[in-house]
Amino acid sequence: MKKGRRNFLKIAGISALGLGAKPVLDVFASSEEDAVVEAPAEPRIMRGPNAMTAPQWAMVIDTRKIESHSDVEPMIEACHKIHNVPEMPDKKHEIKWIWETEFKHAFPNLAGEYMSKRVEHLGLPVLCNHCENPPCVRVCPTKATFRNSQGIVMMDYHRCIGCRFCMAACPYGSRSFNFFDPKPHIEEENKKFPTRMRGVVEKCNFCAERLAVGRKPACVEASNGIMAFGDLHDPRSEVREIIDSNYTIRRKQNLGTRPAVYYII
Repeated sequence: MKKGRRNFLKIAGISALGLGAKPVLDVFASSEEDAVVEAPAEPRIMRGPNAMTAPQWAMVIDTRKIESHSDVEPMIEACHKIHNVPEMPDKKHEIKWIWETEFKHAFPNLAGEYMSKRVEHLGLPVLCNHCENPPCVRVCPTKATFRNSQGIVMMDYHRCIGCRFCMAACPYGSRSFNFFDPKPHIEEENKKFPTRMRGVVEKCNFCAERLAVGRKPACVEASNGIMAFGDLHDPRSEVREIIDSNYTIRRKQNLGTRPAVYYII
């Protein structure tokens, strides 16, 4: 084992002891300032002249426009194809950036015994919530996961040591671990986006590479109006106008993570 990787594992071990010594809820209760510090050597994405920027990107999903699985499937396909997400043969090793789930799984604290049949059986698209106060960032011993200057929770795959602390800290199940080399399971590789390797965690990145050239996330473009994307801090942005004029909910917002993905039910 190389010396550098040994040092990483030592850091991971020390971090595990530190995390174990604190109550689990402290992961969510810590100061937001601890979560927004960027990695010392943040991987930079080259921005073009038409780059889209914001202090905090956010998404709104209007579930009233979803009638069946066929409405959600194009979003998943668009995201997974452009980001080289593999189709693993064993579901327990599944890699997913965006996926479909029922209301009771997305919002377990809001699901009741009696509720609208439409909502009860509705397939909701779920993804990384790009929290403003992300617990995954605080527990990463190598800063492989970090929150960038635009509020996107990013992954530096070269820093990831596969400790999976971030997966344990994420209350949304939004991260996947590559137990096997994913490359053989990519049907059609997109040469413009990097593939991953065995032993690293991956997840949605809000299409940071597309924002850098002035394009919205792939899932948004494929959503047929179901998804909206924009600057949460700009009252004139599309997402703010939608949020200001509709009742929206966020996943497990009682934890204080401040998710940046909103749902209209």
